[in-house]
Parts: sequence; structure tokens; C-alpha cells
Amino acid sequence: MDDWGLETLTLSQRNDVLEIMEDRHGLKSTLIASQIPITQSHKSIGDATLADAILDRLLHNSHKLKLKGESMRKVLNNMGEVDHSTC
Repeated sequence: MDDWGLETLTLSQRNDVLEIMEDRHGLKSTLIASQIPITQSHKSIGDATLADAILDRLLHNSHKLKLKGESMRKVLNNMGEVDHSTC
């Protein structure tokens, strides 16, 4: 899931995510990419009880990678820039 937590989940989205986490828990890997810190996850999920259930399944045995530096989109864009004034 990319850009996790940018908007608060609706009730149906929370239920869908919980069902996905239940189906995958202990069987398959799930990758979440987010700019939101884990401490803000309850707020972005929007319901404390469902957030506890989702995060319990998601964070149990998880690996958390905190990345630093510039956005790769910005870096790659700068690499592709060409000075057209000399053409």
C-alpha cells in the first residue's frame, strides 16, 4: 500500500484493510509506504478499536525502515534536466 495515511479511512475502508490484514497475517508479506509516523496511525485509520486490530496484525513481526534524504522523484528529475539554452 503506497501513501498510507494521507486521508482518514472511511468505515468500509477500515473494514477492508482489517480483512486484508487478517487474510495475510502470518502467511504473506505486506508492504506499507507512508510519510505518516506510526504514532499517527490511529488518527489516520480513524477508529481506535479497528486501528488496534489492524496495527496489531500489521506491526507484529514487522520491519520498519526509516528513510532519509531527498525524494527520489526530485533527485531523478534533477538528473534528467538538460540545459536547452545552449542547443
